Amino acid sequence: METVVGYLSALRSGALDESLIALYGEAALVRQKERVRTLLRRMERGFDSGQRAALVSAPGRTELGGNHTDHNNGVVLAAAVHFDCLALATPGGGKAIRMRSEGFPGTIEVDLSDTAPRPEEADTPQALIRGVADGLVKAGYRIGPFNACVAGEVPMGAGLSSSAAFEICVGQIFSQLYNNGEVPPLELARIGQRAENLFFGKPCGLMDQLACAVQGVLSIDFKDQAQPVIREVDVDFKAAGYQLVVVDTGGSHADLTPEYTAIPHEMGRAARVLGQERARGLTIDDVLQAAPAIRREAGDRAVLRLIHFIEETERAQAQAEALSQGKIDTYLDLVNASGDSSWRLLQNCISTTRPDEQGITLALALTRRYLQGQGAWRIQGGGFAGTIQAYVPLDRLDSYISSMEGVFGAGAVLPLSIRKPGRELIMPASSKGER
Repeated sequence: METVVGYLSALRSGALDESLIALYGEAALVRQKERVRTLLRRMERGFDSGQRAALVSAPGRTELGGNHTDHNNGVVLAAAVHFDCLALATPGGGKAIRMRSEGFPGTIEVDLSDTAPRPEEADTPQALIRGVADGLVKAGYRIGPFNACVAGEVPMGAGLSSSAAFEICVGQIFSQLYNNGEVPPLELARIGQRAENLFFGKPCGLMDQLACAVQGVLSIDFKDQAQPVIREVDVDFKAAGYQLVVVDTGGSHADLTPEYTAIPHEMGRAARVLGQERARGLTIDDVLQAAPAIRREAGDRAVLRLIHFIEETERAQAQAEALSQGKIDTYLDLVNASGDSSWRLLQNCISTTRPDEQGITLALALTRRYLQGQGAWRIQGGGFAGTIQAYVPLDRLDSYISSMEGVFGAGAVLPLSIRKPGRELIMPASSKGER
């Protein structure tokens, strides 16, 4: 494993170029080299730079299909993206983690002598770090103190799961420095989800962390939450003539937790009317026959959301199959159907507490009018505020960006590239295969 000085030398000689191009593309090489250089210089100034160091990367993710299905044992289609959380870490002294992160003043410190949840740390980076450390210990892995500098490029609030990327990044630091890089992706994902649920205080399913940890385009079946079935799907959207983008409408996710938690709660209430704790396994016929009872016990919206779950789970499976067979037109039709279902049945495009803020529905309507039947568009992620997703024909990309940013502001449209697995630890070309 390299030292900070060794990484600086490799950066100057070009020995990191291959890894950085694989992660970010050749066009971004100069900017990403400067990003790494800044991390290395910050580590030199703030911490002991003579020790072995790990330069790790954990990507954000985008949901391609299966909107709000993972929490009821459904199927999702998700992909890791090129936006990532990048960290340089060295072993530390004592029992403390010390981290300097862009966007946070001062040094984030976590004492590893006690890894139990602390209510006063809810909604803080300290909670996620402590939660990941605690999860690793309970899973039988080693932890230890480290010093780290972090640079995150996963846009916060853009539905690309910056928190999951951070959790996986912290897990990778522990894995590389203290476990020879051998903590499996599924284990990192479970530990990250537990940290977010129990320590950070945000309810979420496993999809975000799993997509960030495993990477690539994944069809994930959560029928057994403890052992989800993961299948990698090979696809190149650009080769098919489309650019995958998300459009950040600028809406805030603050105070939306009740909106998010209502979705699995209502699906669960509706499923219990039919004698099940979760919606998985129910059919549309089951729901229609029991509709009067569901309406009475759980409400009308619960009926609609249950129908969405059943059809969306089937649709996510069909999307993966269409991609596997190279049927891009079929896939795009399914994407549009997913978006329509989220809008009409799931109803997570408009917040009931802020009905005057409808950036999501505005972006969907404008995209539909602009693309005029070409490509596809749908809600991105949890919904109620934030981002939409679109597949834009390559020859219309520049004008689409100009049109949408004219409404939502400069930088609102974010083109995405799919992140492939195998680059979690960034090493000089001459050092590959070493630990």
